[in-house]
Amino acid sequence: QVQLVESGGGLVQSGGSLRLSCAASGFTLDYNSIGWFRQAPGKEREGVSCISSSDNSRYYADSVKGRFTMSKDNAKNMVFLQMNSLKPEDTAVYYCAADVRGHKCNLATVRPYDYWGQGTQVTVSS
Repeated sequence: QVQLVESGGGLVQSGGSLRLSCAASGFTLDYNSIGWFRQAPGKEREGVSCISSSDNSRYYADSVKGRFTMSKDNAKNMVFLQMNSLKPEDTAVYYCAADVRGHKCNLATVRPYDYWGQGTQVTVSS
C-alpha cells in the first residue's frame, strides 16, 4: 500500500526555520517525481518545490527560491523541505506528493501527482 506521511510542521516566528519530512512506503521515492505543495485557507493548492525522477533536478516556486531547499535520502526513502527565513505568508498546510507515472516534476498543477500525504500545518507568526 502506497503511503506518504509528512511531519515537522509547527508554529514558528517570522524569520525562523522548520524542516519538513515526508516518509514514503509501498514504493521507492528515488524512481518517482516528488513534490511539495501547500494550501492556505481560502486559497488553491500551490506547488512549492519538486524533484524530478529523471535527473534529480530540483525546482522551486519563485516565492520560496533562496529560502527553501528540497532534498531526499534514498536509503531512508524520505524527502525533506528545509524552510528558512519563514514569513507569515508561508503559513499553510504542506503536503508531499508522488507522481509514479514517470513525468518530469511539475509545480504548476496537482494533476500529475497520484499519491498525497495527509499534510502538516506550518504557522508563521509575525
